[in-house]
Amino acid sequence: MLKYYTKTTGALKRLWTDKDGVVSFEYIIVAFCVVAAVAAVFGTGTSAGIGNALNTAMGHVLSAFAAATP
Repeated sequence: MLKYYTKTTGALKRLWTDKDGVVSFEYIIVAFCVVAAVAAVFGTGTSAGIGNALNTAMGHVLSAFAAATP
């Protein structure tokens, strides 16, 4: 157990001092935020929020175009 703790501590210290590791960690955080935002907007479920509203509005627009076309 102590061996794993030592390895983990060493890896975290290298990550903390390595600027490239910090940048890649920031990319992971940004990617997580993007995925969370997309999931919030186009989530699956009965009330999908903005995704459901966009689908409903697109249906209205398409039906209006279909009714206006001779």
